[in-house]
Amino acid sequence: MSLMKFPEVLKNDLVTKFGVEQFKFLTTPVGDHVIEVPAVATHALLQYLKEYAGFDFLMDICGVDYPARSNKRFDVVYHLFSSKDFSRVRIKAQIAEDESIATATDIWIGADWFEREAFDMFGIIFKGHPNLRKILTHHQFTGFPLRKDYEADAQQSCDSVLPIHFDNTPEQRGDLLDSRFVPINVGPSHPAMHGTLRVMAELDGETVVRASCEIGFLHRCFEKMAETHPYNQVIPYTDRLNYCSAPMNNVGYCKAVERLLDVSIPPRAEAMRVVLCELSRIIDHIVSVGTGGVDLGALTAFFHLFTFREKVYSLFEKLCGARLTVSMTRVGGMAQDAPDGWFDSVLDFCDEMSDGVEEISKMLLGNKIFIKRTQGVCPVSLKDAVAWGYTGPLLRASGLELDLRKSNPYYGYEKYDFDIPTGSNGDIYDRYCVRIEEMRQSIRIIRQVCKNMPGGDYTIRDKSIVLPEKKDVYGNIEGLMNHFMLVIKGLRPPVGEVYDATEAANGELGFYLISDGSANPYRLKVRPPCFAIYQSFPTVVKGSMLADAIATVASMNVIAGELDR
Repeated sequence: MSLMKFPEVLKNDLVTKFGVEQFKFLTTPVGDHVIEVPAVATHALLQYLKEYAGFDFLMDICGVDYPARSNKRFDVVYHLFSSKDFSRVRIKAQIAEDESIATATDIWIGADWFEREAFDMFGIIFKGHPNLRKILTHHQFTGFPLRKDYEADAQQSCDSVLPIHFDNTPEQRGDLLDSRFVPINVGPSHPAMHGTLRVMAELDGETVVRASCEIGFLHRCFEKMAETHPYNQVIPYTDRLNYCSAPMNNVGYCKAVERLLDVSIPPRAEAMRVVLCELSRIIDHIVSVGTGGVDLGALTAFFHLFTFREKVYSLFEKLCGARLTVSMTRVGGMAQDAPDGWFDSVLDFCDEMSDGVEEISKMLLGNKIFIKRTQGVCPVSLKDAVAWGYTGPLLRASGLELDLRKSNPYYGYEKYDFDIPTGSNGDIYDRYCVRIEEMRQSIRIIRQVCKNMPGGDYTIRDKSIVLPEKKDVYGNIEGLMNHFMLVIKGLRPPVGEVYDATEAANGELGFYLISDGSANPYRLKVRPPCFAIYQSFPTVVKGSMLADAIATVASMNVIAGELDR
C-alpha cells in the first residue's frame, strides 16, 4: 500500500496561485495524485500545470457517469504527465447534465479528439471546442452509449454514408468543397487503410490541400462491454485492442487491476510477461515496417518479415494453444506455466531474428528508393509531437528519449541492459529506424530474461483472486468450492480508482479503472497510443503529396482495434 502524499511543493504553489479553498488534493491508496477542482477553474489550472508545473503531456480526457448524483452527474477527468520528472497528476471536475466545461484545445491541440470522444460517449459539452462532433459512433446514432442508462445491447445500424467533409480546425472546417480542387476518398476500402480508416482529401494535382479523418468503423464500445462483464472476462476483449501485439494489452489491463488490488505477482510471472511483451513488440514492429514497405512498393521485405512474425505466433501457440489473441495473463499472474524447453525455443528465435533484423535493415534502410520516399517526408517536430500527445516510437523519432520501461520501470525492466533509440527529424525514415532498432533492443531484453528466468510459481495463490488449478477443482471439495465461489461472486477489488500505463509497441497504453466494489468494473477507460497520434494526420500531411500521405499513415501504425475500441 502506497504511503505517498500529494507533492507539497506543487500543492503550495497551487494554493498560493489559486487560493486555499479552490482545490481538494488527494493521494489515492495506490499512490495516484488527484486534484478535484470546480469546473469553472479547470482551464486555468490546466494552463498553469502545463506552463509552470512541467506537465507538458495531456495523456487523456474522459468522462464518468454517476446518475445517482442529483446535481453533478458527470466527472470530467484529465490525465497529465511530465516528461521532466516523469510524474503524473489527475484532474477531476464535476458538471451537471446541462452544464459545459471549457475546452483544453487551446492548451494542448491533442485535446481535440479526446473531448470529441467524451462528447460522443457521454454528451459532455466542451465550451469553445472548434468542432464538437461525433467521432466514434456513426452520424445516425442517437443517445450516449457510455451513460449508465444506455442499455449495452441497444445496437443501432447505419444505412448511409456522409459525403466528403472536413472537420479539423475552424479555418479548414466545412462540408462545402472548393471547386478549384479535386475531392477524393482514400479508404476504407483502400488497401493502405486496412478496411477500417477513411481519409477524405482535396487535391491540387497530387498535393493534399486539406484532409480529414473519419474513424469508428471498428468501434465495438469495448469500455461498455467491460462494464457489463466480470474482471477476468474482460481479458479476452483486451486482446482485440491492438491485435498485432495482443499480449501487451492483456498485461496492461491485468497490471492496472493488480495495482488496484494492491497485489504483487511472483517474479516468474513478471519475467514471463516481459518475454511476452517484448516478443509482441517485435511482431508489432514487423507489421508496421512490413506493411509500410508494401505501401511504398517493397513487397519482398513484407514477406521476409512476416516469416519471423509466424515464428512468434508458433511460440505463442506452444505456450497457450492460441496464436493471434492469446489471453495468457490472469489477474495475479499467468494462466499457466511455460512448457519444458519453451524458453530455449525463444532463445533460438532470438538468434534467427537477429539475423533477420540485419537483413531487413539492409533491404529497407539502405535502399535508395526507400530513403528518397521517407527521408524528410512529413516530419513532426518535437514541440508538435508533445502537443499532439505522441508517445512511443513516433515521439522518440522526434527526438525525446521517453520510454516508460526506463522512466517508470515495472516488472524489473530497471535490471535489464537495453538502450532507447531516438531520431532527430521526426520524419518517416526516423520512425522506421527507431522501430528496427527497437527490435534489436527487445531481443537483448528477451535474452537476458530467458537466461535468468526465476523459478517459483507463475501466479499468486489468493483464493479470492485466482481460480484453483483443474486438478484441485476435480480432485477435492475445497478446490471445487473455491472455484464455485470465485466464479459466482467474482473478483472484487476495493472501492477506488487507478490509472496505470505500460510502454506498448505504439506508445503509452493506459487503463483508467474505477471500482465500486462489485464484480464488474464501474468504468474502464483505455488510453490507446495511436488515438492521439492519428488525430494529427490531417495537419501532418497538409501540403504533401498524396503518395506521402499514404506513407505517413503507414508510419503511424494505426491499429483500428485500439483506435476505435
